[in-house]
Amino acid sequence: MLADEEPKYLRRQKPVEIKRRKFGKQAWKTYLRVTMWAAVGIVGGAAIYECGRFLLTSPQMALVHPDQISVVGNHYVGPGKVRGVFIGDRDKSLLRVPIDERRHQLESIPWVEQATVRRALPNQIQVEIVERTPIAFLRDGSRLALIDAHGVILERPVEGDFHFPVVTGISSETSINEREQRMQIFSKFLKEIGTVKENASDQVSEVDLAAEEDLRATITGLDNFGKDASDVNASAAPVLVHFGNDDFAGKYETLLDRFGTWRATAGRIDSVDLRYSREAVVNPDTTSAQSRPPTKSAQGKGH
Repeated sequence: MLADEEPKYLRRQKPVEIKRRKFGKQAWKTYLRVTMWAAVGIVGGAAIYECGRFLLTSPQMALVHPDQISVVGNHYVGPGKVRGVFIGDRDKSLLRVPIDERRHQLESIPWVEQATVRRALPNQIQVEIVERTPIAFLRDGSRLALIDAHGVILERPVEGDFHFPVVTGISSETSINEREQRMQIFSKFLKEIGTVKENASDQVSEVDLAAEEDLRATITGLDNFGKDASDVNASAAPVLVHFGNDDFAGKYETLLDRFGTWRATAGRIDSVDLRYSREAVVNPDTTSAQSRPPTKSAQGKGH
């Protein structure tokens, strides 16, 4: 009875048979394929490592001499100044040169508007420069510099030969945004008066941009407009003209058409104000000490 009541879990169970799988031909192929790919990976990794080590450390890839940096497109920016940006890359591999960083550094040079930097294996750097285009002289205190349409102030190059009006009323102390805004008005002024008379900008000697709402230009040769060469008065005095900030072409055309009439009426003309609709004010800048009062005259067509 005790034997019958013995718990079954105490009884010895039948051993479990483990069937061993034979190492067949198909398994050999799989292991061989894996081994081959692993070997290829190791060899490829070693080759890439050696190649990278060569490119980053080989003397054949290093920037050693400034002549390895070629510069094109520059006229007023000396190649030495461009190559000086890369002085920190000397003796480094070409692949270690930070191209974007060097491009930004080149574009921080005032005369450089745009720069392109390329690597040329094994050890050359190619730099292409687009320089800024000045459109006026800028009187900045006692200094006479150049300035472009975006308000960027440029040092005058020694070898440059420029013929521009002189701009006043802005300076290096003026914010770049404000300078650009004023120079855009100046650029528009030159473009519009050029549509009225060829080479009209040659008669503009100075432009005051101090007041945003009133561009004031000093113009020479108005007394000689329309005269024969034999009648030209070389000593004709320049005239200060208030153009406002719009319709420069129409106002300039009125100035040319009616200046002779104003001259006959007012005598000597020192300034003309064309800001007012349908009329011109002659000699508005005359001091109260002068006996002749300013003369008003109806403007030409369209004013």
